[in-house]
Amino acid sequence: MALKQQINRFEAFDRLAREHSQCLSGHVGGDLGILGLGKMVPEFDDVVFNAEMGEAHASMSTQFGYH
Repeated sequence: MALKQQINRFEAFDRLAREHSQCLSGHVGGDLGILGLGKMVPEFDDVVFNAEMGEAHASMSTQFGYH
C-alpha cells in the first residue's frame, strides 16, 4: 500500500515516520515537539495553523523536503 494511503487511513504515524522519514524528527516518530507560530518555515506554518485538527492534508514542499 502506498505511504500516502497509509497516512490518510491514520495508520500508526509514529511507525510510518520511523520507517520512511528522512527528517531529523523521523527517529522520534515524527514528533516536532510544541510548535509556535513563526517557529517553522512559512509554508509549514500556513498549513499547521490554518488546518482543521485531526485531518490529514495534502503533502507540501518546503526547503527541507516534502511534508
